[in-house]
Amino acid sequence: MKSINYFADLDLVNKQLQEGAFLTVRSKDRLNTMTIGWGMIGYIWNKPIFQVLVRPSRYTYNLLREVDNFTVSVPYEYDMNKELAYCGSKSGRDVNKFSELNLKTIESPDVNSPFIKRATYHYSCKISYKDKIIKDKLNQGILNNFYPDGDFHYQYYGEIVSAYKN
Repeated sequence: MKSINYFADLDLVNKQLQEGAFLTVRSKDRLNTMTIGWGMIGYIWNKPIFQVLVRPSRYTYNLLREVDNFTVSVPYEYDMNKELAYCGSKSGRDVNKFSELNLKTIESPDVNSPFIKRATYHYSCKISYKDKIIKDKLNQGILNNFYPDGDFHYQYYGEIVSAYKN
């Protein structure tokens, strides 16, 4: 892995993010990764930020409540569609995704949560802000399309403390 500027290849990262990326969190002896398809990289509070959204019904949400960091691993040069589909449909409460998929990790030098080894781009993030999306503040179309059951995401703004490319 080589260290890169967090805005490097942003067009490729954003394109792949729409197809899926891995959000990985370690809390004590528990480790989980999940597929995210929503998120963005930007600059807020004079810091580079990776914003991710996680529903409270997800196992990863429980881990994020206990820690101050996460990683995002974005596959681009390697086909990881099978892994993304599995990690987006199975819960870490019920299965060990790493052993089921023979999914390997690499330790992040900057946060406790590791990277997904085969992914191309890796972001180490320390949580700067988190909050639940508020129903009354949402556009009605978004509310109807994405939250018919009221399972509103929490949004996490993670300061990007390092970025790497495989």
